Amino acid sequence: MSILEVQGLKKVYTTRFGGNRVEALRNVNFSVEEGEYVAIMGESGSGKTTLLNILAAIDRPTAGSVKIDGKEISSIPESHMAEFRRDNLGFVFQEFNLLDTFTLEDNIFLPLVLAGKSYGEMNGRLSPIARQLGITQLLKKYPYEVSGGQKQRAAVARALITDPRLVLADEPTGALDSRATDELLRLFSQINAAGQTILMVTHSVKAASHAGRVLFIKDGEVFHQIYRGDADDEALYQKITATLTMLQSGGDAQ
Repeated sequence: MSILEVQGLKKVYTTRFGGNRVEALRNVNFSVEEGEYVAIMGESGSGKTTLLNILAAIDRPTAGSVKIDGKEISSIPESHMAEFRRDNLGFVFQEFNLLDTFTLEDNIFLPLVLAGKSYGEMNGRLSPIARQLGITQLLKKYPYEVSGGQKQRAAVARALITDPRLVLADEPTGALDSRATDELLRLFSQINAAGQTILMVTHSVKAASHAGRVLFIKDGEVFHQIYRGDADDEALYQKITATLTMLQSGGDAQ
């Protein structure tokens, strides 16, 4: 079953004062099945961030369709959009987006507080997630008291606590050192193995090599894709590297 369906997606920006038109996305088509772990890669300016913003219902497409569980997100009234995001999407950002005046626990609880959930329900949801992510002993600490890797694990917990249909991750390893990156990618694999659908935008070949499928965007279109199949992380890493080299040289991926 497809959780996410993207068809004929196009996004055109008009520069200030109605000058040049910039076509950020031109004809993007792909779907994400329930339980998949998909990475999206491409050079800077290829349209990755624009695509993610549209999938997150932060931006609207110029043309085309984005459906989550069969529901066209452009048809959702703006007044209901925050609720739709909260109920269906989890977000993991490069810079964590944690509030320094809140403990990690309160940061994680925030989407449930906004949804009007009781403390008992919130605590019941958090306990197993905190154990899985190894942050149970950190919940009463503030973001400035913990490491970058610990902040990102708290951000992952915040994304998961609403039991989202789809987790959108934007360069989730970009602000982490090598050790924290390895820990986060291991956790993502565990979360995906437990059934969570993940769509990750990344520049990191290492991060993408943990996914089950990698989409490559070039000039606003999905140019190529690689399926993991029976390949291990190292073999997928080599395939991704070869494809990126092909993209940069202007050749055709096979």
